[in-house]
Amino acid sequence: MSKLILCVFLTFTIIPLLCNSFSSDTPSDRRVLVLLDDFALKSSHSLFFNSLVSRGFDLDFKLADDPKIALQRYGQYLYDALILLCPTTERFGGSIDAAAILDFVDSGHDLIVAADSNASDLIREIATESGVDFDEDPAAFVVDHSGYAVSASEGDHTLIASDDFIKSDVILGSKKIEAPVLFQGIGHSLNPSNSLVLKVLSASPSAYSADPKSKLATPPSLTGSTISLVSVIQARNNARILISGSLSLFSNRFFRSSVQKAGSPIKHGKSGNEQFLTEISKWVFHERGHLKAVNVQHHKIGEAEEPAMYRINDDLEYSVEIYEWSGTTWEPYVANDVQVQFYMMSPYVLKTLSTDGKGRYFTSFKVPDVYGVFQFKVDYHKLGYTTLSLSKQIPVRPFRHNEYERFIPAAYPYYGAAFSMMAGFFIFTAVHLYNK
Repeated sequence: MSKLILCVFLTFTIIPLLCNSFSSDTPSDRRVLVLLDDFALKSSHSLFFNSLVSRGFDLDFKLADDPKIALQRYGQYLYDALILLCPTTERFGGSIDAAAILDFVDSGHDLIVAADSNASDLIREIATESGVDFDEDPAAFVVDHSGYAVSASEGDHTLIASDDFIKSDVILGSKKIEAPVLFQGIGHSLNPSNSLVLKVLSASPSAYSADPKSKLATPPSLTGSTISLVSVIQARNNARILISGSLSLFSNRFFRSSVQKAGSPIKHGKSGNEQFLTEISKWVFHERGHLKAVNVQHHKIGEAEEPAMYRINDDLEYSVEIYEWSGTTWEPYVANDVQVQFYMMSPYVLKTLSTDGKGRYFTSFKVPDVYGVFQFKVDYHKLGYTTLSLSKQIPVRPFRHNEYERFIPAAYPYYGAAFSMMAGFFIFTAVHLYNK
């Protein structure tokens, strides 16, 4: 009997904890499913995987066509993130397909996709649904005759040394990437109707996408800086996606290789690939730029308790605490652009919150002379940071009949007019009655 009780306890307490996803407040100690075309990638790309393991991630390597792979079981997701290093896979094994991966992202989980010149329709479909369109030519590479990487055999200039990074410390870290990043693969463009996609690594103005082994019969469809080499997406549910057009970008060979960009006299002993991918993976896996808001409070000035409703023209104070995940602990988030709205159909009050530098944001204002059901709203959108959407509803009532002032100073002219009219009428009546 005791063994039965123990089994029930383990089933309903321990197992759900193991299956819990990292969309929780503390994005750490997370399980990542890595799908590969070939287990040889596990050793040829080991430096990238080791950097994730050293940061506390539990990697589960599977072949993409393994019939036993699954993202969820009994309605619980088994993994917190997914890495697809399987560009040639035409069909995933088990219960995974493109729709399952998109549902995985829609549930708030993160995704890394690495394509290549021989990317399958399945990988292209996942990228397209994320707002990224790869070059349709299956033989196309990104070619750059001005920004290629200098080597012993220059070849067809498809080995690119790119240093056109997005200017965002929260996405790529505060430490500047000195060396160019080696890239060899296919380019992609961003869907103009999708405002959530960002180019993290762009091609130079002299680059174009075409088959390097054949002459150009028509102008290339992708040219110049419109070509994105690596892009990121932060969905509205704060799930993050990284899409790369090169599988070699993650390889040990590119990590360790020296690099010299054509036209530059500087030769770097090591490419910027390792630093670039380490920093961008920190962002993708919410080790940086992940915000949370706690302890939302509002009350009348001079009071501590939150009221059930406010009266028009009350003076109130609003406060919230915002913290950023540093990779190990929650640190106070300091900014000067956090705003709160006092909202009913449209914002009646818009105030920028002050901060004490320790994570607390606060402001005070007067309730407008309009009664109804209002909301305190904080919609914070900043490049690279997770979105904060806070709302708290509160009714606002008018004055009761016995709460108005007895005599309103602004109405003194009207009081005077009424009494002067009464006095004039009395004098007129007296004169009219007693004057012959």
